Amino acid sequence: MKKLVVFDLDGTLAESKSSLDPEMAELLVRLLAVAKVAVISGGAWPQFESQFLRNFPQDDRLRDLSLLPTCGTQFYRYDGGWTKLYAEDFSDADKQQIIGALDRALDETGLRPAKHWGDLIEDRGSQITLSALGQQAPLEEKKSWDPDFSKRNRLKEVLQPMIPRFSVNLGGATSIDVTMPGIDKAYGIHKLREILRIAIPDMVFVGDAIFPGGNDYPPKQAGVFSIRVRDPEETKRVIEAFLACMESGSPS
Repeated sequence: MKKLVVFDLDGTLAESKSSLDPEMAELLVRLLAVAKVAVISGGAWPQFESQFLRNFPQDDRLRDLSLLPTCGTQFYRYDGGWTKLYAEDFSDADKQQIIGALDRALDETGLRPAKHWGDLIEDRGSQITLSALGQQAPLEEKKSWDPDFSKRNRLKEVLQPMIPRFSVNLGGATSIDVTMPGIDKAYGIHKLREILRIAIPDMVFVGDAIFPGGNDYPPKQAGVFSIRVRDPEETKRVIEAFLACMESGSPS
């Protein structure tokens, strides 16, 4: 029986930058009654508050829920309210260097958009994220901008030599995430193992980008049994299957 179910957020529990729907929230609350649950995302804590927590009851049913923004460089637990266990933030000098490099990379690649929705570059404390169409870009615009990853790979090729001390990774549909080296969702998995004292074989990870180069692939590389889903609707069916096993006491 798995003790911890770990989810990606965007594209897995909710559409990109969209709120969790009431059905998904209800399924996750049921899952919390039979297992510990965690969510790891490249998003910052305010995104978790607006996108993930809006349809949840804010009560003791959330005590077994762990939230890991920016791939686990921040960790939040519920104890009558949300408490930040730690945050591994960049220095101000590092932030300035990264933001300047992202601006230059947009210009050098010719990928600075003529139209965008919200800020292109977001300081997430322990991660700096470029959203090539802006933080509030419509979902359909985001899905059609770089479906084959070619634009973001070009940005990464130009950007990495500018900031060799840092790690540059592809994020969501339009994003580039800059972190300290070694920071990805496997980092979050190891933090969960350390803090919750749950062995990796006792975890399962669910994500929509579990393929080489995908930002959900590192948990699989870390040895976590992983389930790839197409979208939040398929995630609901996966959770229902978990519940059918766990609520009946069947082994999984």
